[in-house]
Amino acid sequence: MVFHVMVKPTGAKCNLNCQYCFYLPKEDLYPDGSFRMSEEVLEEFTRQYFEANRGTRCVEFAWQGGEPTLMGLDFFRKAVELQKKYAPSGVVVSNAFQTNGTLLDDEWCKFFHEQNFLVGISLDGPEELHNRYRVDKQGRPTFSRVMAGVELLRKHKVEFNILCLLNNFNADHPEKVYRFFAKEGFQFWQFIPGVGRAGGRVTPWSVKPRQYGRFLTAIFQRWIRKDVGRIFIQQFEVFLGAWLGQIPTLCSYAPSCGRALALEHNGDLYSCDHFVTEENFLGNILKQPLAELVRSPKQRAFGREKANLPAKCKKCEYLFACHGGCPKDRFLPTEEGIDSYYLCRGLIKFFQETDPYFRLLARQVAAGQEPARVMEVLRKSR
Repeated sequence: MVFHVMVKPTGAKCNLNCQYCFYLPKEDLYPDGSFRMSEEVLEEFTRQYFEANRGTRCVEFAWQGGEPTLMGLDFFRKAVELQKKYAPSGVVVSNAFQTNGTLLDDEWCKFFHEQNFLVGISLDGPEELHNRYRVDKQGRPTFSRVMAGVELLRKHKVEFNILCLLNNFNADHPEKVYRFFAKEGFQFWQFIPGVGRAGGRVTPWSVKPRQYGRFLTAIFQRWIRKDVGRIFIQQFEVFLGAWLGQIPTLCSYAPSCGRALALEHNGDLYSCDHFVTEENFLGNILKQPLAELVRSPKQRAFGREKANLPAKCKKCEYLFACHGGCPKDRFLPTEEGIDSYYLCRGLIKFFQETDPYFRLLARQVAAGQEPARVMEVLRKSR
């Protein structure tokens, strides 16, 4: 069983106070206030991660938070040293590093370049959209600091992508988001639907279903006509794979869960970073091997539960592309007593609008043609 672990060396600690962050409250799970991964936990995880993925040609380490740069650069120098120590011969090791970008400097970016880290930058669009929710502990905007970090990544030729969280504000402005990202020359984009709940209700900042569908559709319609092969949008790549008959690789749309876990700063392992709760605590890797925890009956049951879908999902013609969505966003009650996906209406509308284009793209790819040729086909069909 190939699996992936999102490592949180600072736990939920962050230098920002983004108003929609789902992870900041996880500090309450560790009231002692110590949020720094020890060298013991780092080394034990590294050793066990390679051992548990024995036979895998590529092993990816993913660092997130909180804000991982708070650990300091020496921690990650040590991480790379340990990877070299424990990596089996012939195994390709990669590192993905998700950051808000505000603490980056020349030293960080030089390290990322030298060690071939892939960096993810959280950016919610142009200044007026980004600053709506992404603020620091004093409530100050962060856009200029993030963009300064981006410039440093460019200066040192670091490979990076953009992660944009869709909320009730920026999701109303797909054209602004698209124009800004394209103008900045960003090639790799991810759009994550932000949905939160408090007191049994959806939070005001959450993206709404129809809003989500409209945003994705607007982004797609511009991309399919102008930027295929130049700009790569994660969701569209995953959905194209589904139209080609492939199982979606993004866990939100995969048929089962359980292969993307979260490791806290002290070695505690959880089923998923969206399920870092007492109910989904699997154990501590200093007390029980990582491989055993990942393959435990509890985690296997967690993974299978995603396939428990209401009848309307099982009958849906687009089930092959979304498989009922992410379980964290399944909370709309049905008569069967099985909750359905909150964003379903918007996603179905998107699929209905884009189905002919995905079919066309899939035919081209299956015939060995470049996906970018679809733009020429669409121009000729006008």
